[in-house]
Amino acid sequence: MNLIQWATSPWGQQVPTHISWTLLWVFAITGLAFLVVHALYVSIWAKKTAHAEAPSGLSPAAVAQIPERVPRHNLSARLFHAVMALSMLTLLFTAFLPKVGVQFAWVTYHWIAGIVLSISVLYHIFDSFWFQDFWSIWPDEVDIEDAGNRAKRAMGQDAPAPRKFAKYPLENKLYHLAVMCAGLSAIVTGLFMMKRVRTPFFERNPYLFGDMTWGWMYVLHGLAGVGFVALVTTHIYMAIRPEKLFITKSMIFGWMDKRHYLEHHDPRRWPIQEEGRTPAADSKKATA
Repeated sequence: MNLIQWATSPWGQQVPTHISWTLLWVFAITGLAFLVVHALYVSIWAKKTAHAEAPSGLSPAAVAQIPERVPRHNLSARLFHAVMALSMLTLLFTAFLPKVGVQFAWVTYHWIAGIVLSISVLYHIFDSFWFQDFWSIWPDEVDIEDAGNRAKRAMGQDAPAPRKFAKYPLENKLYHLAVMCAGLSAIVTGLFMMKRVRTPFFERNPYLFGDMTWGWMYVLHGLAGVGFVALVTTHIYMAIRPEKLFITKSMIFGWMDKRHYLEHHDPRRWPIQEEGRTPAADSKKATA
C-alpha cells in the first residue's frame, strides 16, 4: 500500500503531493479500536491500582488544611483548552469532511481556525512558562520508575507499588507530548502553506519553496492531521469515562474535590498552595 501520493513534475521528477487518504481510515479505525480494547480491558481484566503511600504520609493537621475544592486549572488554562478544542475540531471537520463527500468552501474556514490555534498555542506557551508550573506536564524520574514497576507487576513480577501521581499522571504527560509534536508540525507547515492561498496576512507566493519541499510539507501536515483523528477520538473517550469524569470536571470548573485529590495524587509531588501554605509544609511543621 503506497502511503504517499506522488506526481511527476514538469521536469520529470517524482515529487510527493500528500499522504494517501487511506491513512485517514487507518487512524480513525485505530482510535476506535483503542476505545473498544480499553473498555473491554477495564471492565474485564483491570484491577484497582494499589498505590504506595506518600513518604511518611501527612499529619491529620496537614490533611485538614487541604481545601474541599482543590484548585487544579486556572481560568486562563481552561479558556485556552476551550479555544484549542474548538479550533482543533474545526480544523479536523474542514480538512476531512470534503474527503468523505461533504463538499463546501472549506479552505477559508480551515486557515482561520489554524490562525486561532496558532495564537492560542503561543499564548499557552507564554502563560504556562511565566504564570504556571511549566515542568509539571513533563515526565520525571518518578514517572519512569513507576511505569517500569507497573509493567513488572502486570507481568506477575515482584515490584514496589507505584506511588501516587503528581498533578498529571504519566499517561497524561505522554499524551501531551504526542499532541505537542503533532500540533507543532501542523501549525508550522500550515503557516507556510498559507502562502499558497489568498489571505489578509500573507502575500500569495506559491513559489516560496520548490516542488519537493512543498510536497514533503503537505505530507507532514497530512500525517499530523490524521494523527489528530486518533488523538482527539482517544481524548474524548477518556474524558467521558466514569472514572475520569472528576478530571474532566476540573477542566470545566477549575477544581477537583479533596477525596479524589488524596486518592489519586501525592500532596508532596503536587502541593496545594492556599494562603501561602502547602500541605507538605504544614506536615513538616506538624512533625517537627
